[in-house]
Amino acid sequence: MESLEQLRKQLASLDELRAIVKTMKALAAASIRQYEQAVVALDGYDQSIERGLYVVLQDLEDSPKPAERRPPAAHFAAVVFGSDHGLCGRFNEEITGHALQCMNSIAKAPDRWRLLAVGARVASSLAQAGRTIEAGILTPSSAAQITVTVQQILLKIDAWRQQADVGDVYLFYNRRVDGRGYNPADTKLLPVDLQRLQLLREQRWPSRRLPTFTMGREELLSRLLHQHLFVSIFRACAESLVSEHASRLAAMHSAERNLDERLDDVTMVFRRARQGVITAELLDVMAGFEAITAGEN
Repeated sequence: MESLEQLRKQLASLDELRAIVKTMKALAAASIRQYEQAVVALDGYDQSIERGLYVVLQDLEDSPKPAERRPPAAHFAAVVFGSDHGLCGRFNEEITGHALQCMNSIAKAPDRWRLLAVGARVASSLAQAGRTIEAGILTPSSAAQITVTVQQILLKIDAWRQQADVGDVYLFYNRRVDGRGYNPADTKLLPVDLQRLQLLREQRWPSRRLPTFTMGREELLSRLLHQHLFVSIFRACAESLVSEHASRLAAMHSAERNLDERLDDVTMVFRRARQGVITAELLDVMAGFEAITAGEN
């Protein structure tokens, strides 16, 4: 049986762990809030970009089509969003499995893929699966840092398209569902699906007439498409961060529950042991008193 001193040390250690878990829960909850706000703030801007693209492209249906189509690119690219830190369950393993399954369904040959991992943990998970990571980026530490991360990703994609004959580009990330868990998700970033912009025809335009523009069509289209790519990557990154901290919050909640149960068990054992020590000391005192009393008689 463990001594009282050992039990006291266990209780002190459990109390310290519980304090750490509570702190991590608070940090995860605060992080979820800021990344959720970033996603919500992005929606209005994304809608403006899509309407701008619709206006630029809405009269191109009668334009002459090129006689020859560009040959398909030799390589594909994927950006996989994960985490830098652990204590978030199977967050990285699940998005890695989903990304590998999707990539194998598109092109099984690993040498046809160019991979960029956002997060050291997901990079390690992909490497363990036998995939070569050509570039790695740390996850942003705050919502304000997402812009820098997105710019780095865009630069890498541009380099791939110019130097490695990359055509299709995919984003793989975890998306929060129902405010509790998350599900792996994927988005085809390039080529841009402009056909879905035609859905805006079925929606009521905010004003009576469509807006016009004076800038050159190609230049305006290029800038709008760049912003569209920026918004898509930004949203994927923010969604992944929300899911990461939601998973960590759930893991810390489970850890706190287990710690509480362990604390109750150790506290009960400690009280029994202390009661046993007190009882033994009382018995010793009584035995000594009886011995002294018998000697006097």
